[in-house]
Order: sequence, then C-alpha cells, then structure tokens
Amino acid sequence: MFLKSRNAVVTGSTSGIGLAIATALAAEGANIMINGFGDAAAVETERAKIEADHGVRCVYNGADMSKPAEIAAMIKDAETRLGSVDVLVNNAGIQFVSPIEDFPVEKWDQIIAINLSSAFHAIRAATPGMKARKWGRIVNTASAHSLVASPFKAAYVTAKHGLAGLSKTVALELATFGVTSNCISPGYVWTPLVEKQIPDTMKARNMTKEQVINDVLLTAQPTKQFVTVDQVAALAVYLCSDAAAQITGANISMDGGWTAA
Repeated sequence: MFLKSRNAVVTGSTSGIGLAIATALAAEGANIMINGFGDAAAVETERAKIEADHGVRCVYNGADMSKPAEIAAMIKDAETRLGSVDVLVNNAGIQFVSPIEDFPVEKWDQIIAINLSSAFHAIRAATPGMKARKWGRIVNTASAHSLVASPFKAAYVTAKHGLAGLSKTVALELATFGVTSNCISPGYVWTPLVEKQIPDTMKARNMTKEQVINDVLLTAQPTKQFVTVDQVAALAVYLCSDAAAQITGANISMDGGWTAA
C-alpha cells in the first residue's frame, strides 16, 4: 500500500476509466476524491464501495469540468477535506463525431474545455501544494489520438494532442520538485464513452454497428482487442509509485500496437 497517507483527485471518475483508476489508487491506500456526473444514488454507491472495500476515505465533488471556478474550488475542497492533493488524475472527457464542416461550434468549445482546459485548471490549482511538499503525481488520460488523428473527431484529436503538450510542459516545470507529469494514451477502451459514439460513427460513415466496431475501432489496433479499464488503471498506479519517479514528461501508449506503425 505505497500510497497510504496520500490523497488523490480523479476527475471523470463516476464510471469507466476514471472509476477504475480511483479504485486502483484506493487499493494502494490513497484517500480519494471522485468527480463526475451521474445518478446521485449510483455515485453514492460507488463512493461508499471504495471506502468499504479499501478502508480509505472517499469523498465526492460534483464540479463541472467545463467551469474553471468550479475546478479550482474542487481542488481546494479536496485539500480541505482530505488534507492535500498528492495525486491528480485528469481523466474527464467527452466525445462528439461529425464532419468538420458540420461540427457544431458549441461542441468544439465544450470538448476543448472538458478534455483539455479542465486539466490546465486542475493542475494550476494543485501544483502549489505539490511543490511545497516536494512530491506529487500528475497523470493525464490522453488517447492514441494524442499521437495520430482519425476523421470526424476534430475537437477530440486537438484536445488530446494539447493534453500531451501540457503534460510535457508541466513535467519540465516541476522536474526539480519531486513532481512527475505524464500522459497515458490508450487505444479504444470499452467504456460508456466509446459505446456512446458508435451510433454517431454509424451515421457519419453509413455503417452498421458491427462494421464500426470491426472496421473502424478495432481495425486500428493490431491486437484486435479493446484495452480494459483495469489495464489503464494499473499503469496509472505504476506512474504514482516510487519506481516511476524518473518517468516524467512521457506519453505512454497502451493501444494494442495502433501507433507502432
């Protein structure tokens, strides 16, 4: 339990990758602040389960990741309720699929805000405490789309490329303070986010669901398998360990070989 006495904030953690990361960090002893939207009863069930299963504190903050003031207040709330923010996992993300000429401006703004700017605002708020304590771990959930592009995903690809650049910049700034900053770039992970985008891709490409899965999603991954949320979580936990103290500014692919070519 190498994270015992450490405190972590994981954004977008009421389901999918974020929930898996929050749970895995708790398993190593970290107290957790989860964040995200969802049915209040379902969120409370997950929060209570993390506490009961792992014997840590787990609190919830419903900050809207498109609103900078709420993000800053979330970090302050975590520092007040947990004592510090030692680990920050920027995982919140949304997706929208559309040809560029039809891409709604409001969707572009929303995706950039939630997938990219939210990480900036959270890091900005959490960094002073990490620097003062001379220890911190920042993990950003990027995507294979931080390295390569796909059609009809202009905002998402732009945001994930930006997140990789932000991670590198923060890594250089904090390199002498015992704080690391890294990206995890998964390929397609079977999550509600991926499942939700299938109908839009079916429409944009005039394909069946099976064609989208096999000919669009998994065609990019040579292993022909979805990445699992537990695999992503395990890598996030490793990046928080002392063994990973010299890994900073990295963008680590976990994409079944997608970006190897």
